[in-house]
Amino acid sequence: MIYVQWDAASYKMAAMVSLNQDELTEKVLAGERISTDQALVLYRWPLEELGALANARRDLAKAKSYAGRGNEIVTYIVDRNINYTNVCNVYCKFCAFYRTEKDEDHYVLSFEQIDQKLDELSSVGGVQILMQGGHHPKLPFQWYIDLLHHIREKYPHINIHGFSPPEFQHFAATFRMSISEVISQFKKAGLGSIPGGGGEILVDRVRKKISPLKINSDQWLEVMQIAHELGLKSSATMMFGHVETIEERVEHLRRIRDQQDRSGGFTAFICWTFQPQHTVLKVKLPTGVAEYLRTQALARIFLDNIENVQSSWVTQGPEIGQIALRYGANDFGSVMMEENVVSSAGTTFRLDEGQIESLIRAAGYEPRRRNNWYELLN
Repeated sequence: MIYVQWDAASYKMAAMVSLNQDELTEKVLAGERISTDQALVLYRWPLEELGALANARRDLAKAKSYAGRGNEIVTYIVDRNINYTNVCNVYCKFCAFYRTEKDEDHYVLSFEQIDQKLDELSSVGGVQILMQGGHHPKLPFQWYIDLLHHIREKYPHINIHGFSPPEFQHFAATFRMSISEVISQFKKAGLGSIPGGGGEILVDRVRKKISPLKINSDQWLEVMQIAHELGLKSSATMMFGHVETIEERVEHLRRIRDQQDRSGGFTAFICWTFQPQHTVLKVKLPTGVAEYLRTQALARIFLDNIENVQSSWVTQGPEIGQIALRYGANDFGSVMMEENVVSSAGTTFRLDEGQIESLIRAAGYEPRRRNNWYELLN
């Protein structure tokens, strides 16, 4: 069920769009860029029609990279989330994972504990770790540099996809360094790419309500700009279904698309729904499956300059993740041997490589492993 209500101004704005339905359909099928007003019109269309258009845009996006292989490939990656610490001092209302140093169950992983996780990942052919933590106020700069050096030297086959834009802003402030200097030093030590965490909704009205101590929208985009200029690729994300409006979701997509126009460093877009269990932030009605599929489909159409869209089975479950492949997604995400943040809020879906490949095949696609840069590995 869709819980976000449209006001009179929204309907008036949508009515001002001059294209009729057939013309707008032709525009989408031709791969042309749509405006934010047109996106709001598309959002109101029947879900199956929107999904069909998103799937057509998916095929257009993948036709060049899959030339000679067909458009029926769906990729996935074998990686593992490593949350190196749960200590955080920004207290986001939507997060059930963070702890303070006063909590008995707070932790910082030792290098030996991280090695054990990496050994397990290597044993199943894993190629990447997604490493994120909280905003720990006391870990020194050298701890991070030593950790990156250690992983790069001991596990050269593993890409370190680590640290989100809020973490880099935290590092810069804590270590009294520029963001550029921090990212440069991390890259030199072994960082390979950056996840898009902490994006939530890139509208400051929303951010002030759900994470008032976290960086604002411009700061999130600034980190991405700097990282892309330094040669690091990243993903872009959106967590929706809390206090934002539909217009604010589209504004988030616009800011992502504009950033990609400037720096070209986003490899993929991933959206997922807010999981309200065990969190301070509450919603009257959790976001349902139809709303998830509608938002993903709209994102695929709007983000004409981002080639890859991941389905979010981690929050929606395997079957809905599979259905999402018909709503614009071309990637099934990660085997994800470990996940702690979303599961802290009550969602605990898990899949291994065989299950992912079976789900992809059952949906009518060919499963292929990839790396972080969406290069096929088999």
